[in-house]
Amino acid sequence: MSNRTETDTHPINPESPDVSRRKLLQKTGVGIASLSIGALATNSVSAQPQLKATYKWDKKFAKSKKVDHKKVSFRNRYGIVLSADLYQPKNAGSKLAGLVVGGPFGAVKEQSSGLYAQTMAERGFVTLAFDPSYTGESGGEPRNVASPDINTEDFSAAVDFIGLLPFIDRGRIGVIGICGWGGMALNAVAVDKRVKAVAVSTMYDMTRVKSKGYNDSVTPEQRTQTLEQLSQQRWKDAERGSPTYGPPMNELKGGEAQFLVDYHDYYKTPRGFHPRAVNSNASWTNTTPLSFMNMPILTYIAEISPRPILFIHGEKAHSRYFSETAYAAAANPKELMIIPGARHTDLYDRVDVIPFDKLTTFFRTHLA
Repeated sequence: MSNRTETDTHPINPESPDVSRRKLLQKTGVGIASLSIGALATNSVSAQPQLKATYKWDKKFAKSKKVDHKKVSFRNRYGIVLSADLYQPKNAGSKLAGLVVGGPFGAVKEQSSGLYAQTMAERGFVTLAFDPSYTGESGGEPRNVASPDINTEDFSAAVDFIGLLPFIDRGRIGVIGICGWGGMALNAVAVDKRVKAVAVSTMYDMTRVKSKGYNDSVTPEQRTQTLEQLSQQRWKDAERGSPTYGPPMNELKGGEAQFLVDYHDYYKTPRGFHPRAVNSNASWTNTTPLSFMNMPILTYIAEISPRPILFIHGEKAHSRYFSETAYAAAANPKELMIIPGARHTDLYDRVDVIPFDKLTTFFRTHLA
C-alpha cells in the first residue's frame, strides 16, 4: 500500500488557556503484575470509541503565537490512518529541519508530545506530534491496543509524512521519544537510516518492563504464570468476539509507590488529564502485553551509531535505569543528561525542568 499523505486545512479556533529507588519499586510487588496480570481484573471497562479529529484547541498547553499549527493525517505501512499536529515556525524560510515527536505510552498528542513539538517549533524546527495507532484520534481497531512493531512503524510513517513536505530538508530529520515511546523511537531509528539524530526523554523500554518487571525482578516462574493467564484471556476474548479491558488506568486506592502517585497527579488531574488519553480516561486491552513479552526492542540500539543519541532522565525517576542501561548498550556518539532532583513525570510538562535549550543545541548541531 502506498503511503499516501492527507492534510487537513480547516482553521483552528485556539482557546488560550539507585538502591533506594530499587527498594521503592519492590514495594509495589512484582512489576509485571501492574502491567499485565493486573490488567486482567474482572471489573473491566469499555474502551473509548474511536473519535473523529477535533479542530478545537483542546491541548494541555497554551497555543503559541510564534508558530502555525494545523491538523494532518497520514497512513502507516499497515494502512492505519494516523492523526497528528504539525507545528511550523511563523515566517519560516524553506527547507527547514524536521522533528517527529511521540509519547508517552498511553498519552495523546494533546499532552507531552505536543508540548515538546510546539516548543521546538518555536526554536526553528518543523515538528510533528502524532497519536499512535489504535489510540487518540488515530485509526485502528480494536481501540487501546499497543504493539512494539506497529508503534515503531508509526515513527517511520511520521518521517515519511514530514519528509515529503516541500519546506522540509529530508536530509535533516530527527526524532524525539518520550517515556514508553522513547524506546519505540530508538527502535525505529535503529532501522530507519533516514533519521539523523534522536533524543529520548524519561525513556521506558516497554518490552523490558512488561516481560521482566521493574528492575528485571520477575522470575521465570512468574513469567510463565503471566503467559498462562494471557493465553487464557485469549480464549475469553475469542469466545466473546472482542477484547476485554482492565479497570481505568492510574486510579489510586492508597498506599501506592510515589511513581504511581506521580502518574495519577499528571494523568488524572487538570494538570494533564485528557479525555482521549488511555492513561487518563480508559485502559489497554487485557492482552496488550502479549506482543511485548518476547520482542526486546533495544536489541539493535548500537546500530543507531554513527548517528547521535541524547538520553535525558530525571535523577529521582523510578525509570532512570532504563536510560542508564540503554546508554551503556548504545555506541558513540551518545550522551546521558541527568536532571537533578527530577522525577519521571517532571519531564512530561514541567517547562522549567525539561532541558529545551539542550534539545535545541543537540538538534541544531546534528541536523545542520
